[in-house]
Amino acid sequence: MDANTAYVIDTFFALFAFVLIIFMVPGFAMLEAGLVRTKNVAAVLMMNTMIYAVASMAFLLVGYSVAFGDFGSDSMSQWAAFLFQMAFVGKVINIMSGGVSERAKIIPLMIFAVIMSSIIYPIVVNVSWGSDIIAGTILDLNMYDLAGSTVIHSTGGWALLAAILIIGARKGRYPKNGGVRVIPASNIPLVTLGAFLLWIGWFGFNGGSVGSISSVESANSVALTILNTNTAGLAGAIVVGIMMHLKYKKLDITMILNGALGGLVAITAGPDLYNIYQPILIGGIGGLLVAFAVPMFDKLKLDDPVGALSVHLVNGVWGTLAVGIFTDKLFLDQLKGVVVIALFAFITSYIVLFLINKILPLKAEDDVQMEGLDVNECGLEAYPEFKRAY
Repeated sequence: MDANTAYVIDTFFALFAFVLIIFMVPGFAMLEAGLVRTKNVAAVLMMNTMIYAVASMAFLLVGYSVAFGDFGSDSMSQWAAFLFQMAFVGKVINIMSGGVSERAKIIPLMIFAVIMSSIIYPIVVNVSWGSDIIAGTILDLNMYDLAGSTVIHSTGGWALLAAILIIGARKGRYPKNGGVRVIPASNIPLVTLGAFLLWIGWFGFNGGSVGSISSVESANSVALTILNTNTAGLAGAIVVGIMMHLKYKKLDITMILNGALGGLVAITAGPDLYNIYQPILIGGIGGLLVAFAVPMFDKLKLDDPVGALSVHLVNGVWGTLAVGIFTDKLFLDQLKGVVVIALFAFITSYIVLFLINKILPLKAEDDVQMEGLDVNECGLEAYPEFKRAY
């Protein structure tokens, strides 16, 4: 194949992967809208819409240059390469926004989105996938993370943990007399639609990260990557389904879907490195981790309405370490990458959120939470004809 043909094919491949990843925007929006109460649905949808717009623009103007330096690519159109990288940035903030939904104000979070997408996340990318400002230093990372178990999912998870520690729980979530107040999801069909949109988007997320499809070798690598990605999601769903039935004699669709998403996060670091059977174990463990982590975070009174800490933070760490267990990559290199990025992402996010909170409080007042963020933040309700549950 001549160079021009390969250039065109790889450009098309990057653009197609970009479109698949953007399907994750409505994926996150529908998942979160279904998991929150009806009085907060419009606010969640607004948050997801503005994250895509604000984060993408900030990455265009500042973030990409911080991560990679100048625009440029020898193997495909530089604009296709940019769009593919831009597709990732909003996902980091989506992870965080879902976990603080039903009590976080939109404008302060948008300010954080600008800083995350233009500085914090691009620096993480720089030292892992990009121009590497710490090359040759003691902090130099040799971590293998194909599509971002740590670079994207754990980074978003650490930012979420910082936000929850600062914002606190939803009003009434943890009663003074102990226990956890169950706040049921408002729309299970939307949760299911959102989860499957995310699942489909993951094929572009991981498959596109191979970077090329214009040779036999790269085409096989892309196909294996997508196969292993899907397998891990299947395993996560199946394992959580079995566990739920054995423990409760019930099949909780929200937990099963989060189990699938946990498996997808776990496989993201190395789907191109595994054989077709290893993802069953990696994804299955990812599902189990979600099932155990969700009640654990509630015991710690870390209120996460969508289970993002369990899905993205916990499995981002597991998936990155799994590469060091199941492949010839060094485990200590994987562990070092997890620890260095964890410290940077958590500390910087905490400081930025703390300062924003001092100027513009992140958390909605109790009476606003009771009435719902839809009316107070957006001026409209997603379901005005329905009786709202408090």
